[in-house]
Amino acid sequence: MDKLKQSLLDAPIIEKNGYHYFVHPISDGLPKLEPGLLREIVIRIIRKAELEDVDRIVTPAAMGIHISTAVSLMTDIPLTVIRKRKYGLEDEVAISQQTGYSENEMYINDVREGERVLVIDDVLSTGGTLAAVLTALDDIGAEVIDTVAVIKKVGGENKVDDAGYDVKTLINVDVVDGEVVIVDEEGDS
Repeated sequence: MDKLKQSLLDAPIIEKNGYHYFVHPISDGLPKLEPGLLREIVIRIIRKAELEDVDRIVTPAAMGIHISTAVSLMTDIPLTVIRKRKYGLEDEVAISQQTGYSENEMYINDVREGERVLVIDDVLSTGGTLAAVLTALDDIGAEVIDTVAVIKKVGGENKVDDAGYDVKTLINVDVVDGEVVIVDEEGDS
């Protein structure tokens, strides 16, 4: 995890409505995403996640797409993206996404009752997005085999924990005095 750790330590911090936000290639697409960093992350996800019985990878748009696509290519597990656009397809499920700095509607399509899914996301911060996604998947009747977030920002509210869901992470960080601090290099199991 040397590349991920160093990239986080080098990440600039911005403030959005009182929320301290690190700008990172995995969560923001900038600065540029080096293939070696993405490769390191994908290998770690494949090693950490329960994949044996997974029928499909599910990820929220937009910043989970590149990670989940790479995992899909390496594992041959199909991928469904939860979109911010309503399509009006049969069985479309609307969910409310609340992050530390915004609120949006998202839409799940093509996930069925009984399907076994792996949920992948880029960052777990307030847990608003993942809590909404996991609750919606439960409501659909999909079986969430595992959930993995690449980066966990600790130190604040976590709606995923509050809702009783477990999320594995690759690395846990905090933002202290305008800098990223590594809290746990191995993340949560």
